[in-house]
Amino acid sequence: MYFHSFILKQIGKEVIMSIFRKTLSCAVLAALGTCALAGCGKQDAANETAATSSEAPSAAITETISESTTAPEQTSVPETVEAQPVETEPPSSEALSVDASTPYGQHGALHVENGKLTDENGNTVQLYGMSTHGIAWFPQYINYDSFRTLRDDWNTNCIRLAMYTAEYGGYCAGGDKEQLKQLVRDGVSYATELGMYVIVDWHILSDCDPNQNKDEAIAFFREMAEAFADNDNVLYEICNEPNGGTSWDSIKSYAEEVIPVIRAQKPDAVILVGTPTWSQEIDKAAASPLDDSNVMYTLHFYAGTHKDDLRNRLETCVQNGLPVFVSEFGMCDASGNGANDFVSTTKWLDLLNKYQISFCCWNLANKDESSSVFKASSTALSDWTDDDFNESGRWIRDYFRGMPQK
Repeated sequence: MYFHSFILKQIGKEVIMSIFRKTLSCAVLAALGTCALAGCGKQDAANETAATSSEAPSAAITETISESTTAPEQTSVPETVEAQPVETEPPSSEALSVDASTPYGQHGALHVENGKLTDENGNTVQLYGMSTHGIAWFPQYINYDSFRTLRDDWNTNCIRLAMYTAEYGGYCAGGDKEQLKQLVRDGVSYATELGMYVIVDWHILSDCDPNQNKDEAIAFFREMAEAFADNDNVLYEICNEPNGGTSWDSIKSYAEEVIPVIRAQKPDAVILVGTPTWSQEIDKAAASPLDDSNVMYTLHFYAGTHKDDLRNRLETCVQNGLPVFVSEFGMCDASGNGANDFVSTTKWLDLLNKYQISFCCWNLANKDESSSVFKASSTALSDWTDDDFNESGRWIRDYFRGMPQK
């Protein structure tokens, strides 16, 4: 299958690339002016760093935002035990679940009102759940039973489908576009049948400025919005983490071209827009928001790195009425690895719950890193037991279970 052949090719490639990467510093890469290769280059006054590689290995893309001036060291391909994707027939994406016991059955179509995500009855809604890792590298978790377990056992109401754009095998970097789009369609279909909300995430990272692949984004979102025109449970995230010095003005101009494409098919869709510096500078968006009342601005944090300064920024923006959605967070440091900081994580989630801010945890995968919720040895694709979880996985599952019923 595609996933298996891709992994085998990438293990060989990673051996070469890991040697190459160890001989180059981020400073050298920055001197070459290659943003896509040097996702670790720093442009932020707060010294917040993202480390990635355009030659990202299969199942080893490091999702990073860091406040250190030194990029986290790249690691080799983990010895991840792979599981066979579940071959289940996706349901039609056209028929939304009306079961009153499901999240969608309770809340229906969502919109933004007075800075809050609001349901069709006028009540504030808080979405919470998991984000996949890159669906090109971990497609096996896009299946009905995975999502069912997340809904019924973990008590979540939302799933985020992360589709990388510029990393190896990404949508704009030689990936199989038709297969990636099919994975998105399948994910939306499974979520729809289960009455869950689902985020279609255009996961920019090493491409830094979303305008780099703007034409591809426009075509993609036109096709997806048309396919999901009857799905009120779909949210669209149009640029994951702008970085590399990308300004809010640049992001805003991109959004002003992409959003109308979605609106043409889905006038009332909730659209999530990334913010500068790996979706941390929401204050820039607050100072010059988009002329669209049904958008939310994303903030991402990693609890081991991002503390009171970013929490205070979030609280100030929310108190001033900015609609914020935390579409990605981790419990470890900003490299996606390192020790988990559950004290800081609890402070963050207490703040999100105080303001009923929606959030998705990174990531649903068995990559050998702290931010993945499963051990590298886990092959289960649903109904996970304690033997499948690493430390962060057990913690976030138990946290979700303690959230108010959907």
